[in-house]
Amino acid sequence: MTAPPAAQKTVPGHVLTRWVFLRLLGVVYLCAFASLWPQVRGLIGSHGILPAGEYLAAVRAQAGTAGYSLAPTLAWLDASDLGLELLCGAGTLLSLLLIAGVLPLPTLALLWGLYLSLVNIGQDFLSFQWDALLLEAGFLAILFAPGGVLPRPVTEAPPSRAALWLLRWLLLRLMFQSGVVKLASGDTAWRSLTALAYHYETQPLPTPLAWLMFQLPLWFQKLSTGAVLAVELIAPWLILGPRRLRLIAAGLLAALQLLILLTGNYAFFNLLTLALCVLLLDDDALRRLLPPRLRPRWAEPERRPDPPRWRRWVIGPAAALLLGMSLLRLSADLGVPNPWPQALGWQEPLHLVNGYGLFAVMTTSRPEVVVEGSDDGRTWRAYGLHFQPQALGRAPRWVAPYQPRLDWQLWFAALGSPDETPWFRAFLVRLLQGSPAVLGLLGTNPFPAHPPHYVRAVLYDYRFTDGATFRSTHAWWRRRPLGLYFPPASLAGSPHAPPGE
Repeated sequence: MTAPPAAQKTVPGHVLTRWVFLRLLGVVYLCAFASLWPQVRGLIGSHGILPAGEYLAAVRAQAGTAGYSLAPTLAWLDASDLGLELLCGAGTLLSLLLIAGVLPLPTLALLWGLYLSLVNIGQDFLSFQWDALLLEAGFLAILFAPGGVLPRPVTEAPPSRAALWLLRWLLLRLMFQSGVVKLASGDTAWRSLTALAYHYETQPLPTPLAWLMFQLPLWFQKLSTGAVLAVELIAPWLILGPRRLRLIAAGLLAALQLLILLTGNYAFFNLLTLALCVLLLDDDALRRLLPPRLRPRWAEPERRPDPPRWRRWVIGPAAALLLGMSLLRLSADLGVPNPWPQALGWQEPLHLVNGYGLFAVMTTSRPEVVVEGSDDGRTWRAYGLHFQPQALGRAPRWVAPYQPRLDWQLWFAALGSPDETPWFRAFLVRLLQGSPAVLGLLGTNPFPAHPPHYVRAVLYDYRFTDGATFRSTHAWWRRRPLGLYFPPASLAGSPHAPPGE
């Protein structure tokens, strides 16, 4: 008598996983485009701080026709203010289509091309790691997306496993490199586990919860710092393990992102990383998160259609190429010499494979640049920012996933000198000219009737108050002056020369 054959174990699918991920990616794209749209004129418009048209003209003058490949962007066709706003508006509209699941494959391709066009002309203002991360994840999502006009999870062909693993590999690299750079930098704050004792206060845009976290004792900050390093260095490798380890990795990495999101404003970075964490879950895991009455609607069908034959011939070679480039990039970032630098150089304008790692060196103080204007060179009035902590009694604000890109760049500017921040002089010139587009980036303009005759920048050291001070004064911050960051200046040819000249 023979025993009955054992039931064949079904491998969990990832169609529902793809459905959730692509909609989250649509939300991320929406945040990116809609956030940039009201700022684009002031940042890179014709009367902005770093005009995109002038940048492209300089690229063309230096590189000739090679400039088109060095800076691939649709702005070559039109870099006017209207053209820039059309790029943002089209991206916003397509993001909504992706969220609705309409034509996901061509929509993703167009979204990637539009955002690449903006990043390649955004200069300092679109040079953040999450901009590069969105482009890399967005390109891989094109390989991961289903075809059709309105594909439904219950009737779709399964996604490409090669594309799925490339997206998981991106998450692994992102998180592991974030941990490696902290230790490789030799920074004493990370090695002594005191980094978080500074971070909540000195990060670019803290939230009100950051003030509370800053008040916690040093032993807790050291324990938290050790936990962050452990999650970033160990949890990513669980992604390569069996299903149970991947679920553990998803939980650990998502928890870290939620804690970062609650204590700091990092634009759409945390949301995008959480979307990548979803890819560690399979359909069975996601269905368990649904209310019981909805689970039958998302039940796995008995049979799915086979994926189109062309997908194997397109995605396979593309995945092999991208994996090879990412391995070269990771090894180079870890200090291993790259014997084929040309293998990475060609793709840099496309941002297909990028290096990652935030806060390699922890900032232990918080200098703040305060820009002031004056009509007579004696009485100075400060320009206000929307989100930087200038007013001592104003609580840190919640702003993510919106990113005030000028506020962010002013945080970086304060860590160096004006000579290391070329855009800062252009910013002051626009204030002296009274550019409406640039003034629109600010919270308050103390010169509503006419531009000031002079501008200068003062540097302050900002610190969180302690609990006793807050209870007595309701002040979130205290500050002390550090001196001039930029001396008084006026426009060349102005009848009003800076004082003392």
